[in-house]
Amino acid sequence: MADVKITAEPRSEFGKGASRRIRAVGKVPAVIYGHGAEPVHVTLPGHELMMALKTSNVLITLDVEGRQELVIPKAVQREAIRGFLVHIDLLTVKRGEKVTVEVPVQTEGELAPGGGLIEHVLNALPVEAEATHIPEFFTVSVQGLETGASVLAKDVPLPAGTTLAIDGEDVVLQVLQPQAEEPAPEGSAAEGETGA
Repeated sequence: MADVKITAEPRSEFGKGASRRIRAVGKVPAVIYGHGAEPVHVTLPGHELMMALKTSNVLITLDVEGRQELVIPKAVQREAIRGFLVHIDLLTVKRGEKVTVEVPVQTEGELAPGGGLIEHVLNALPVEAEATHIPEFFTVSVQGLETGASVLAKDVPLPAGTTLAIDGEDVVLQVLQPQAEEPAPEGSAAEGETGA
């Protein structure tokens, strides 16, 4: 799992105006929570943070005025149209501590012949893992699955030390019958016949 180092600046100005000014200079307002401590408001470099967030559940070592804080992203707010970072909530973690996170699910392999479609019921699987060993993603084989088949949470291979945070019987993905094309409305078919 990636461990990224980012320097954070303490933040003393709050509100929409202050946040707008922070974003105008390419930075992102953030709040660090966790372990019963008072929330800490910081400003992070926008580009470095954006690059770090390309990895799901990235582990970030923040340097806050010389003090090292180990954090993971908990809530990321993006601007709806352009997608730039607006605000981020970070959760403080300790090495060896278990955290509950959602890990993306990817598929590999080819379905059985017949044109079935994969429906991702869960795009990410909630699991409990050691904070410094959160998997980047889980890979599920769909090799040879036929229409009607399902993959349950308990069927997803998990690395040692990672446990499901949902019921093992929950469906992660299933293979559906492709939808048949809609038949033409009866009125238009009948009109076509009379015109022939």
